[in-house]
Amino acid sequence: MSKISRDTLRGAIKDIQDHSLNQKKRKFVETIELQVGLKNYDVAREKRFAGSIKLPYVPRPALKLCVLGDQAHIDEAKGCGMPFMSVDDLKKFNKNKKLIKKFAKKYYGFLASESLMRQIPRLLGPTLSKVGKFPTLLTHSETMVVKADEVRATVKFQMKKVLGLGVAVGHVNMTEDNLAKNINLSINFLVSLLKKKWQNVRSVTIKSTMGPPQRLY
Repeated sequence: MSKISRDTLRGAIKDIQDHSLNQKKRKFVETIELQVGLKNYDVAREKRFAGSIKLPYVPRPALKLCVLGDQAHIDEAKGCGMPFMSVDDLKKFNKNKKLIKKFAKKYYGFLASESLMRQIPRLLGPTLSKVGKFPTLLTHSETMVVKADEVRATVKFQMKKVLGLGVAVGHVNMTEDNLAKNINLSINFLVSLLKKKWQNVRSVTIKSTMGPPQRLY
């Protein structure tokens, strides 16, 4: 159960959108990030948590994905304007870790045909896995654009060496209702991962890319 009231959340969203869309309008669409500070957590001794949730509304539709595809998926990628790589393209990396890391940094994530998915460890080694970007399987029964949005809508929470987490939960052009749903789901999911639930939460804040923070808790 969330400890953040509906009025508090809605008020914060309105303040963020008013600032970004009216007072300080930017030349780009600002992302809205959820920032959570933790407490009563010994990051050195306690088990670190990780989890992901698919949000109902895509927080960052412009995130770049690359298709590692067979010929059918390459043709589909061309049709919807998505970047792509073939088996022959991947072979050109020659397992060079620096080149593969540089390539991975260009994209938020990857979609891969089943035939390429099996070959990726052999062609690229463990690099994509190490940088947290191992491809998502793309089958021929799925629509590429829909699958890409599923990947863009998936939010990952991962406890590292600091008592703070930040994830994108929306953008300033989304409706208030859609933002509220994404934020509520994200908060409740994160709390479900915590050992002591809300007792581990020090603060909950949302903010746009260039705007002031709005504290919720």
